[in-house]
Amino acid sequence: MNLTNPAKLDNPNLDRLFPPSTLSQSHLICVSLLILLPACHLIYRDYIAFLGLGPGGTPRTIPGYLRICFLRLFALKDPYTYTPPPIPMTTRPHSGYLPLHHPLPKRHGPRPTVAGIAPHRQTTQKSPPATFTLLSTEIATLAAHHPSRLTLGTSCFETNGTGLFSRTPLPLNRTCNGEICHAHAIDGSLHMALHPADAKLVLERGWGERHPLARGGWLTRFVPPTFLMVYAPRDEGEVGVVLEIIRAAAWWVSGQVLWEREGQGEGQGGGESGLGVVL
Repeated sequence: MNLTNPAKLDNPNLDRLFPPSTLSQSHLICVSLLILLPACHLIYRDYIAFLGLGPGGTPRTIPGYLRICFLRLFALKDPYTYTPPPIPMTTRPHSGYLPLHHPLPKRHGPRPTVAGIAPHRQTTQKSPPATFTLLSTEIATLAAHHPSRLTLGTSCFETNGTGLFSRTPLPLNRTCNGEICHAHAIDGSLHMALHPADAKLVLERGWGERHPLARGGWLTRFVPPTFLMVYAPRDEGEVGVVLEIIRAAAWWVSGQVLWEREGQGEGQGGGESGLGVVL
């Protein structure tokens, strides 16, 4: 008599009907499902969040999503600080555009919440529709006032949306087809590359943050090392500040100061800056 397993007294054929190997496989399947189902749910939610950021430089497909998942492995951990590399003394102005032309005020309030890589978007503190319309109009006006230097076109970085381009970009401060900036209609934020000193100042004053892939090296194939998100303007006053940052980006890409209208300031130090350095 087997007193250690009473079930076998009731059913002596139990081992034959449910051998131990079958029970072990069932347990393994149950444990796997308990792990995989929550993981699949999290992946699904992450994919929906990726789609919710709107169109960007990455196809809104599963292969596009997987590409972003891979690039996350190399994303910046701290997008709010930046230590510029040594700037050669031959670069003029050495201190960047903004300290010489527009003292940048401190941005009021906390930073917005930002998500994604490509797309890279704000999820809070978005521009009101009227404010984004004003921003878009001012960018178009800037291009209209400098027809020999600037042009509008489809963003090269994003492959959709409108970008501002330099007609005569500096070969050493190369961006995607000379793109100066582009704005995102979904949130009102912008992307642009700046002189290292200007990029540091924008970060310190709270007007933007570094793109997750702006760390140089092989990631330069995606964005320049000083590529920033400039936060969406929340009112007309902030549109004016953002426009000055756009002028700084135009100076960095083209090497030329953009006065109010083309021709103004030329012959008085307002033309070529002598800028040109690989960073």
